[in-house]
Amino acid sequence: MNLGAFSVSLAVKNLAASKAFYEKLGFTAFAGDAGQGWLILRNGQHVIGLFQGMFEKNILTFNPGWDQDARPLPAFTDVRELQRRLKTQGVTFAQEADESTKGPASFVVVDPDGNPVLVDQHV
Repeated sequence: MNLGAFSVSLAVKNLAASKAFYEKLGFTAFAGDAGQGWLILRNGQHVIGLFQGMFEKNILTFNPGWDQDARPLPAFTDVRELQRRLKTQGVTFAQEADESTKGPASFVVVDPDGNPVLVDQHV
């Protein structure tokens, strides 16, 4: 099952302080809106999102339809199909994608240790 691009979405208390810290580790911002409380940073193929006031916990994030550079892929498995496959395996959802729609959608599952996993399709 290919879930697309991977990143870690961090719930941060101070966006500017977190950005400055990760810049020291070699990350640079390439997307986002600091005024809205979020930035996406990259270090090579490693991607992290910094989100102030948006999430309670850190989240593992997958983006079907994108490569690691946030470029659309020519072919990918739609988030609704991924959701259907996981349902047949008995996975419980914290949030579901509307299967009657097309295009952008997302779902959230939670691993056995309470870690949220967001599958967020933007195309």
